[in-house]
Amino acid sequence: MRAKAYVVGTGIITAIGNDTESCKASLVEGRSNIGKPEFLQTHWRDEIPVAEVKLSNKELAALTGAGEQWPRTALLSAVAVKEAWAPFKDKVQGLRVGFFSANTVGGMDLTENYYGQFQKDRNDVDFSKLENHECGAVTEIVAALFGFNDFMTTVSTACSSSANSIMMAAQMIQNGMIDVAVAGGADSLSRFTLNGFNTLMILDRQPCQPFDNNRRGLNLGEGAAYIVMMSEKAMKQCGATAVCTVSGYANNNDAYHQTASSPEGTGNKLAMQNAMKTAGISPKDIDYINLHGTGTANNDSSEGKAIEAVFDGYLPKASSTKAYTGHTLGAAGAVEAVFSYIAIRDGIIYPNLRWQTQMEDIGWKPVTELQTGQDINHVLSNSFGFGGNCSSLVFSKS
Repeated sequence: MRAKAYVVGTGIITAIGNDTESCKASLVEGRSNIGKPEFLQTHWRDEIPVAEVKLSNKELAALTGAGEQWPRTALLSAVAVKEAWAPFKDKVQGLRVGFFSANTVGGMDLTENYYGQFQKDRNDVDFSKLENHECGAVTEIVAALFGFNDFMTTVSTACSSSANSIMMAAQMIQNGMIDVAVAGGADSLSRFTLNGFNTLMILDRQPCQPFDNNRRGLNLGEGAAYIVMMSEKAMKQCGATAVCTVSGYANNNDAYHQTASSPEGTGNKLAMQNAMKTAGISPKDIDYINLHGTGTANNDSSEGKAIEAVFDGYLPKASSTKAYTGHTLGAAGAVEAVFSYIAIRDGIIYPNLRWQTQMEDIGWKPVTELQTGQDINHVLSNSFGFGGNCSSLVFSKS
């Protein structure tokens, strides 16, 4: 029988809160934080709203003891890891600890800042300005800060990145390869990603409206989130209490297009079906779906149709929380894993903000009012990325 991966703690920082409980308060009170960037220096400052964490790099560094010269993605990662890891860091002697961290931006913000100087004199390159550019460097410096050295890996699969890091961590615990996992991801805003998504013409010039018939696109966000998973043995040693387990997971690819989902949501369907199969449950067991729900025409249509096909007459309560946090790219799967954890722990289903008009090509609508006092046993969390890289996680009450 496969061992269980128990979720015993969380850490998170997003535009709506600097820790788990402040994010929960914003979700309950319906507060998003999408507007003009304060720290991202961009030509589009007055035109394209984003969901930015309102702390400077200096302030983020001060929260963890990290270096101010670190990439912003790493600083966000360190804040979330610190919250998640603090209750257990002195209790894990003799246990095998794995650090699974995802991102897509890496140290791109620092590279952008150096680019102007590089253009002036290409023969005098200061490589110290570029040493943390790639995604793995972000994982390495955060791992060193917290002393994670048993196992470490970086996952970068677009918007499903941190869902995949959680999936990998759960598998390693279930197979007895490690005892404890800190798994999730981080991404900061950068000019490169903002300009890239703008070129794709999928950014909303207003706060986004996922699953609304008149949706216009997504808002980019930034943040970091991690969950702490343990084996039963590790839980006993650490005196930890589990809220839920990572009971199901799947990663599938429809190979339809570099940036678009297939119209009928083939990869989406496979990911959801296989995640529930892994969990050993049926569609009727799902109490809540945290939708990928970016607010783009293609995503919401394909995800909506896939849900109709998978759930076939039984449609669980569902909502997208990206209307609060924006799309945090490589961090999104982990951000929504933390929200799934809170949903199970506190019996909450979050409203899909700013929904007004029923979509014409699907026959259901998301939850639009906060629901409390719910008995939530199984949550399905969707993360669907560019290149058709589709992942779903199932969280089940312990």
